Amino acid sequence: MIHNKAGEGVATCLKYGMPVSLKQPNNILVLKLSAIGDVVFASAMNPTLRTNYPNARLSWLVEPMAAPLLTENPELDEVIIWPRAQWRDLWRQGKVFRLLMEVMRFRAVLRSRQFDLVLDLQGLFKSAFLAFLTGARCRLGYRSKEPTRFLLTHRLAKTIGPRVGSEHFNLAQQLGLDVSRHDMMLSLSGADELRAERESALGAYVVICPFTTRPQKHWIDGHWRELAEILVARGWRVVMLGGPSEQDYARRLVQGLQIENFVGQTTLRESAALISRAHGVIGVDTGLTHMGIAMAVPTVTIFGSTCPYTETTRENAVVLYDALPCAPCRRNPTCGETYDCMRGISAARVASAFEAVVS
Repeated sequence: MIHNKAGEGVATCLKYGMPVSLKQPNNILVLKLSAIGDVVFASAMNPTLRTNYPNARLSWLVEPMAAPLLTENPELDEVIIWPRAQWRDLWRQGKVFRLLMEVMRFRAVLRSRQFDLVLDLQGLFKSAFLAFLTGARCRLGYRSKEPTRFLLTHRLAKTIGPRVGSEHFNLAQQLGLDVSRHDMMLSLSGADELRAERESALGAYVVICPFTTRPQKHWIDGHWRELAEILVARGWRVVMLGGPSEQDYARRLVQGLQIENFVGQTTLRESAALISRAHGVIGVDTGLTHMGIAMAVPTVTIFGSTCPYTETTRENAVVLYDALPCAPCRRNPTCGETYDCMRGISAARVASAFEAVVS
């Protein structure tokens, strides 16, 4: 067990079974590399760490794709970008010596910060390796099936419950931290806000987020089309958001419908700003949908193959999920791609849930 007694400024880190006293940390690094939704969940650690260590320098190590969610965060002193793509390309090209030199250069950057506490919230070998490169005296992370034992000084159980981002909330409690401010937070720039202001001036709108990384997390196309017709009939503007890789899919989905298709036309933070000004968000298990909950926007989330959080911590957010015998199947569907868990959630049911949260 690792404890931090508020007011005393002392944490106890167990290293190989031996207690090592650590004074109030001066430099803390949070390690959550990706994905967008996971970074949104983990963002709740920023106010928690700032509450408990108000004088510490707080940094975050992240991949480029999710970095925009952190660069405007007032709780953070620095956002460090891990050049994963560059390392991967060097490896694929067989440029091992060049890769080694880049790793050593990045190691020097990390060690120059003199981190004394690293929190690995990713729980993978790659994140534990990056934590090891920092040379921090105390490197804490989750227990994992991956070989992280000798890269971290201590590993804690990853306890997942019904609360959104529960593993990080439970970790903070295991550390004995004050969790009174443990709440997801996303920060935007003035330019991002301006884009959203212009859009909201045209009339109230609802954001839909149909796209995600795996087909078993998708809702049924026909259901989306039926839902869009219901929303339009009730007087809502419907705005669809997504990334550049989903543009072809989006064009097929909106054909013949009164949907404003912004897929691939906004930056990540612009999408977040549009969500923040929306009258509501409806989406699947994807980062954009989770932003709705983070920003306290009325949100309906549709889950099927992934283990859902059912406690959103918001009165105006709800999760729709049918606990079928095969669910959650995560990455191993057994339904022959019929995706009954998602097919069974009708457009009428989603529309009804949406009317409840916006009211």
